[in-house]
Amino acid sequence: MMAAMRALILAVILSLAAPAAAMRARDVGIAPGPLPTGPLNAITDVPGVLVGQVTIDRGDTIRTGVTAILPHGGNIFADKVPAGIVVANGFGKLMGLSQVRELGEIETPILLTNTLNVPEAAAAIIEHTLAQPGNEGVRSVNAVVGETNDGGLNDIRARAVTISDARRAIATATGGPVQEGAVGAGRGTIAFGYKGGIGTSSRRTPEGFTVGVIVQSNYGGRLILAGAPIPPPPGKQAARVSADGSIMIVVATDAPLSDRNLTRLALRAMAGLARTGSAFSNGSGDYAIAFSTAEAVRRTAARRATMTAYPELGNEATTPLFIAVADATEEAIANSLLAAETMTSRDPATGETRQAVAVDKALVRRLLSAR
Repeated sequence: MMAAMRALILAVILSLAAPAAAMRARDVGIAPGPLPTGPLNAITDVPGVLVGQVTIDRGDTIRTGVTAILPHGGNIFADKVPAGIVVANGFGKLMGLSQVRELGEIETPILLTNTLNVPEAAAAIIEHTLAQPGNEGVRSVNAVVGETNDGGLNDIRARAVTISDARRAIATATGGPVQEGAVGAGRGTIAFGYKGGIGTSSRRTPEGFTVGVIVQSNYGGRLILAGAPIPPPPGKQAARVSADGSIMIVVATDAPLSDRNLTRLALRAMAGLARTGSAFSNGSGDYAIAFSTAEAVRRTAARRATMTAYPELGNEATTPLFIAVADATEEAIANSLLAAETMTSRDPATGETRQAVAVDKALVRRLLSAR
């Protein structure tokens, strides 16, 4: 009974409070699962992982961007990382999918952007890769680009993201804190009728491994935070909030996993997605990409020529990582919503406004501390 009351209180606060400054899930007591986070509670807690973002606001109608995730800061084509991809529903345009599934490795930065700018993002990855010292003889590049459709708040037909924008996201990628909310590839996204965006989180396992997640939330269903169903934004009926849309989930870990177990890890990210109320609808693209940064499983040129097996964690050791990725995905999605800001489309053809999930921090803290 007490748990149900707390869930009800949280639901009411989240749905009725006035807009506040950007925050994270833990600011209001949302902390899924038993495992601790990394120092930043971000994908960049995984050693070597870099994130770069370019946000584009132009004129009255352009609200979009690009987000870059680099498995490491070196020549990724020469030092590939093992990877796996899972598709829960495939209404999307994930470039590079087939080769990652076939070979179990990623050889480029991963870029996220809007649906109609996938070609520009891919061109940026190819240009970046060909320009790397040592890649002078490269004649094939498997660019990995994920997308969601931000056409509700962005004039997506303008195809505003340029190759230069995408290359800048790669070039400026760094470790450290990751900006969340309506930034980068999440600038114009919508989730559950609210403003969506970029969110990230991490977990540390008892064995000392880190799992980090970053999401681009742009999907629908019935929003659930901390187990509490959240009513749709003011003025919107639940039946009119689209269940369609997409989400890109990128998972990094320093655990030495094979591409087979990385695919299993990516699959468990969908458990975290399900907890947030995703409809996994016919018109959604629900994708998870997982890779390992562990040096022991790095696919270097010398190893690819001589090794047929890599030292890796066995199946029995994966359970803590599965728990970590589900919890981190759930929290990353909550962060993407809570950090977002209310945004109005200035396109006279749509005139859409998407209310951010607004929380009065002081009130929430008082109520949660009184449990």
